[in-house]
Amino acid sequence: MNGSDRSGKSKNISTGIDGFDGILDGGYASNRVHLVEGQPGTGKTTLALQFLMQGAAAGERCLYITLSESKDELEQVAETHGWDLGGVDIFELVPAELSLDPQQRQTVVYASDLELGETTRMTFDEVKRVAPSRVVFDSLSEIRLLAQNPLRYRRQVIGLKHFFAQQRCTTLFLDDLTEEADDQNLHSLVHGVVRLEHYALQYGAERRRLRIFKMRGRSFRGGYHDFLIRKGGIALFPRLVAAEHADGTKITEPILSGIPELDQLLGGGLDRGTNTLLIGPSGSGKSSLAMQFVTAALDRGERALFVTFDETKSILHKRASGMGWHLEAPIASGHLILEQVDPAELSPGELTGMVRRRVEVDDVRIVVLDSLSGYQNAIPAEQFMLLLMHEMLTYLNHRGVVTILTLAQHGLVGPMQSSVDLTYLSDTVLLLRFFEAAGKIRRAISVLKKRTGRHEDEIREYRLDNHGIRVGPPLSEFQGVLSGTPTYTGQHGVLLGAAANGSA
Repeated sequence: MNGSDRSGKSKNISTGIDGFDGILDGGYASNRVHLVEGQPGTGKTTLALQFLMQGAAAGERCLYITLSESKDELEQVAETHGWDLGGVDIFELVPAELSLDPQQRQTVVYASDLELGETTRMTFDEVKRVAPSRVVFDSLSEIRLLAQNPLRYRRQVIGLKHFFAQQRCTTLFLDDLTEEADDQNLHSLVHGVVRLEHYALQYGAERRRLRIFKMRGRSFRGGYHDFLIRKGGIALFPRLVAAEHADGTKITEPILSGIPELDQLLGGGLDRGTNTLLIGPSGSGKSSLAMQFVTAALDRGERALFVTFDETKSILHKRASGMGWHLEAPIASGHLILEQVDPAELSPGELTGMVRRRVEVDDVRIVVLDSLSGYQNAIPAEQFMLLLMHEMLTYLNHRGVVTILTLAQHGLVGPMQSSVDLTYLSDTVLLLRFFEAAGKIRRAISVLKKRTGRHEDEIREYRLDNHGIRVGPPLSEFQGVLSGTPTYTGQHGVLLGAAANGSA
């Protein structure tokens, strides 16, 4: 039952949306009026219906008062999501010509001709008749038009607020922001303010986000939170705050790649709770190296998440099979989760939510993001991507997860630059390069940085063939690796040759 405890503290009322209660520090405050504002199409009706349906499912009386949409329109919205509004009372104030059934239960009036006082009286009568614990009032824009001046409008909103409080209703006022000038004036009257926004990038799907402007008496999570509207309602992705997941756990056990020479280069493998950046030109083997660590983790019985932005699943399967890795069995068993995403369609919050779900629900122990070069185009500005990656990597480190990022540099040979600098966020950095020797194009790998321990400072050659990855012994006769134009000056006889029954 709604109400307050003896201390006077208002109880929490669930929003009906996963993740939203956490953002609001438990949900809406009971017996209070909250404002949900946003331009048409941002998702206000969907959010309001989920709030009422959650209450109806808990056995509460719920009422939707609409001055802008008909009952048929609301039921059509619910039908697209697969919902049944049978447990929600709908009171509509729409022009009479939209209702042809004179026997219908709802009272139908001409909203354009109705005086403000009559509209308010009819609303009060319906609320007293239904005695709901949850109410949605849609929308304040109609009240604003009927009031005709700011003073009368403010007084009317205050009157509605006090009435719903006396009736012990937890209420959502919906507003479509037709009069931006009244925003701050209205904010001061209600207990909490939630704003929904949508915007479009130059290319790709539009983005939706939510922000809590105020919520009296509680510590809510500020900032923007991405959300989607899909079949079944709103899917919300709360903004990740990595510091909330710091548990002080120290995990020092390293993970091995399954290639002794590569593990030696890394000083014994990758430490859990760290992130590694594989950086190099396109085609240098970044994805293959990442997959090598994934297959080694699968052999240990661990679960892995491989997120690919640049390749389709079929191409990734074909390339892995050509190197001797067969992914069908671990994918079928759920040990390998392969996610192919379209950067133009994925919001930053959705990526974070995907990773969190796999780590917390599926107990993933290694995460690969391949590659950030494609994903960064979906984020409006570089600094936002760096902040996002900082929070995500810190969160994964706190969870003891090994994270591997790949980042392509511009160009294939010569001096190279990256479109975004993630080296300062990375615990380990592996540099991959092409070099020429004995008339062949070869690959070199070196470790530039490892925060958690010692590593080799030599350069090793590595080779990709149908047996997987082979790493050679340290080579000291290199010049110009860091400049992007490595030259090998040693004996060609110590370089890796073709495999006995296959070639690179």
